[in-house]
Order: sequence, then C-alpha cells, then structure tokens
Amino acid sequence: MTLAIVYTRAHAGIAAPLVTVETHISYGMPGLHIVGLPEKAVKESKDRVRSALMNTEFEFPARRMTVNLAPADLPKDGGRFDLPIALGILAASGQIPLESLAQYEFTGELALSGGLRPVSGVLPMVLSVKQAGRTLIVPHANVAEAALAQHSVVLSAQHLLEVCAFLRNQATLSTCALANPVFKTTLSYDLAEVKGQPYARRALEIAAAGKHSLLFVGPPGTGKTMLSMRLPTILPSLTHEQALEVATIASVSSRGFDPNTWQHIPVRAPHHSCSSMAMVGGGRPPKPGEISLAHHGVLFLDELPEFSRSVLEALREPLESGQITVSRAAFQTTFPAKFQLVAAMNPCPCGYAGSSQSQCRCTIEHIERYLAKLSGPLLDRIDMHVEVANLPHEILVNMQQDQRENSQQVRARVLFSRQRQLQRQGKCNVDLTTQELEKFCQLGVEPQHLLNQVVQKLNLSARACHRLLKIARTIADLADDEMITSQHLSEALVYRCLDKLKFMR
Repeated sequence: MTLAIVYTRAHAGIAAPLVTVETHISYGMPGLHIVGLPEKAVKESKDRVRSALMNTEFEFPARRMTVNLAPADLPKDGGRFDLPIALGILAASGQIPLESLAQYEFTGELALSGGLRPVSGVLPMVLSVKQAGRTLIVPHANVAEAALAQHSVVLSAQHLLEVCAFLRNQATLSTCALANPVFKTTLSYDLAEVKGQPYARRALEIAAAGKHSLLFVGPPGTGKTMLSMRLPTILPSLTHEQALEVATIASVSSRGFDPNTWQHIPVRAPHHSCSSMAMVGGGRPPKPGEISLAHHGVLFLDELPEFSRSVLEALREPLESGQITVSRAAFQTTFPAKFQLVAAMNPCPCGYAGSSQSQCRCTIEHIERYLAKLSGPLLDRIDMHVEVANLPHEILVNMQQDQRENSQQVRARVLFSRQRQLQRQGKCNVDLTTQELEKFCQLGVEPQHLLNQVVQKLNLSARACHRLLKIARTIADLADDEMITSQHLSEALVYRCLDKLKFMR
C-alpha cells in the first residue's frame, strides 16, 4: 500500500488555490475512485488517465486506487487535474520516484495518446506557484501565457513521457520565455477622423485625463459612437502590473487569453440585449463578466436606455467600488472591475428631440418615459453628461483636411495631466476620497462662492458635488494650474448638468 502526493491548482475567480492530489493504492476491487468535490469533467479524467497510461506503455495498476483532491469543500472543474492524477498513480505504484514531486506543481489535460493539451487559468497559477516557492510544469501550448509573469520559472512539456523522463532525471524540460516581449499594435482609427464637435472632443479629453465616466446624448449620426470608440487612442498605456491583471482576468474567462492582446487597453462593447449575469459575471464556476473584462479599460454601452433596468442598476456599485462580488448559495467570488464607463444614447425614442435638422415625432410623455429608463442614482454616478449636436452641412460634406488634432497630440496632454495627478496624489482624480478632495481640491473665495450657489440652486447631492470638484480638478491639471479657479468650475458645471428639458420642447 502506497501513498503519493502531487500539487496542483484549482481556480476560484481570479485566484488559484492549492489543491493536493493524494493517491492511495490498496488491495481490493480494482478501480479508480476520485473524491473531493469533482465536477463532471474531473470525474471523466479516470478514463483519459487510463488510456494515456496504457498508450504510453505504463502500467495501470489492477488494484483499488483512491484519488483525493484536497481541500474537499473546494469545487474542482475542467481537465487541469489529468496530469497530476496520472503522476500520482505512477508515483504511488513506484513507476516514477516519489521524492521528485515535492518541489513541482503540475497542470494539464491528457489526450488519450498521452499528449498534453492546454488548460485555462494558467497565469493565476504561475503567480500563486511563485509565491509558494515551487516550479510549475504546464503544457507547451500554454507557454506564451505562462511567460508573461516575469521572474517566474515555469517549465513546459508536450507529452506525459517528457514529464516522467524529467522526474527521473533522464531529460530536461524547456523554460517558458517570451520570444517577443511586446505585442502592442497601433490602433487603426484616430481622433482626427472626427469632424467638428469641438465641445464633445474637449469632454473626451477631460474624461481621458481624469478617468471620468462619460455619457453622450444626441441625435443619430452625430458621432457619439465614433467619439467613444476613439477614447482608447488617447489613454495612457497600461503598466506591466495593470497588463498582468487584465491578462489574469482574461485567462480565467470563457474566451481565454490571447497573447497578441498583451498590453492592449481592453475595450468591451456589449450589445444591449446582454443579461445581468453576462454584464457582472456569474455561472458555475463563476466567470468574469463584461465589467471585469473591461478592467483598466473602457466599457462602452451604446443605446444606453435599451439595456434592461436590472443590468444598468447592477453597474451602480462597481462604478463606486471598482469591484464586483458575485454571491450565490454555494460560493462567493470577487472580481476586479475598475473600468471607465462611456455611454451613448438618443434624447428620445425617435432620436430627434432637440434636433435642428429633423422633426421629432415623440410626445412629451414618450420622452419622459424614455428618459425615465435611466435612474437618478445611476446618472448621478456618471461624471460627465455631454450633448452631441448635429453637424452643419458645410462641415459634413467638406472633404478637405482641416487642422483637426490627432490622437497623438491629444494623448500628449492627457499624459501630462496624468503625471501631475500621480505626482500630487498618487492616483487619478476620479479615485480621490472625500478627505483627499478637501486636501487637493481647495477653492478660493470666488470659486467657493460659485460652488455654494450652484449646489443650492441645482440642489446637487453630495456625490454630484464631489464629482463636480473632481472634473474641475482635471480641467485645472490640463491647464497646468495649481488651484481650481471659477473658470475651471464653470466648465465642469457645463459637463455635469445636462438640460433635459431642452429635449421636451
């Protein structure tokens, strides 16, 4: 009777908890029994392991084999446990040395021929194994993802025989390394393609500089979507730590991680028919939703009122906290969701309320019902509300190149503003707390008097007042001003208070 212990990792959200694979071979009715809360795919691993061992000319013991995946209360899913289970059987039956397993962790799905197939969630495993002081062995198809974690030693193999030969000190395994450490590509669109709309372009620049959320309101065809999709072209590049967080979330998602998107700013634009679970995350096991896939990037919601109310209301907490906790009866998982929200909507059901070029066919009751789809608390959490008007015909049909600024020019000012914010407070203006607002957004006598009048006349909430100050702070940073002036506060007020009554006239 022999006991073998092999280490591997499960995944719970974006974490990779340790799983100890205990394999015990004893006398009794021959068979392989897997315990420890295995899901369907894990239970099926017994057939894959049996065929893989027999096809690689290893002995599959004709005894009673019990495999325990500890801890027993942690759900196990997927084919990631095939390789650890196979090695546990081989070590318990004396076909590979037991002592060679202690310093390694293993993951990989087995083909019936013994080949190793890729698994999801490798990047969180690499980071967790590094903290544990062991070396991870992964399938060769996961090399590009595993190599993203710098200063981590990860080995790769293509076949079960390669792993066994390595554990017997008969061969070596290749180390995971990036052939091309940077995969960044230039976006195919530019802000210079947007004709006119200086007011909306200015709002987009302020939103990028302070990381503020933004809502565009205007008739169809005015460039709301075009402006929104060009926001990533003026945003600062991701740091290595941010890119690693983005890659970790993508790694555990249902679509997996694409190494060619490394260091790309994530941009998510879900259709308005998406469900609440698709937006915030969920499932069994829980997967990140659209707001988590947009972490450190942009979440663009076109036709905002067409989203279901439950989906929109689910955005309220993540907009404040920067994370989402998915709670179900059997589990609770927290995903990061620090995204920049950019939304677009028409002013009425037909889209032409307030337009100077087309006649609106909606009644006041229809417009009120349409605008009421967006709750007050949600709109209060969107920093900037910007009207995008129709373009004059002479600008629209003009095919000559004018002096429009491109994304590179605007991005230079955004980077300058971000550097001022990081040097002053260590974070973007949108992340300032109440105490930090009192310290970094101090007002003179005239701006303070203006703010008091605005809050009293418009009956602004405390949240709206704080967001107004944050926008004014960003405008002052773009102007390279140390103090917030009345001019900065007045411009911020224009972006904060959209006159909805205009669309009802």
